[in-house]
Amino acid sequence: MNKFPEPGIALTERAARHVRGWLASDGVGLRVAVKPTGCSGYQYIVEAAKQIENDDSTFDSNGVRVVIDAQSLPFLAGTELDYVREGLKEGFRFRNPNVRETCGCGESFNVDPQALRS
Repeated sequence: MNKFPEPGIALTERAARHVRGWLASDGVGLRVAVKPTGCSGYQYIVEAAKQIENDDSTFDSNGVRVVIDAQSLPFLAGTELDYVREGLKEGFRFRNPNVRETCGCGESFNVDPQALRS
């Protein structure tokens, strides 16, 4: 397990408050990852981390332990994660500087290949 220094994922206070309540009885941290899928290439995964694997990086943001696997880390570096409510919908909103474009439905994205090389 690596203790990953900034830049990583920064949670806003609103997101951290939501996650702390959610994780109070389940998990050792917040796992954030990406997986290949969708019409643009990748999709975010946000779930409770049941355990920390050897290739995971961890860091704290606003009192929340964030867990990111080694393959997802380059896609997520520098991302801000917020939790928003708009009308009847609520959920996480990613502000990811590595994203080049998103699909029309907003469920998937692709990244700038230059961001993955640095």
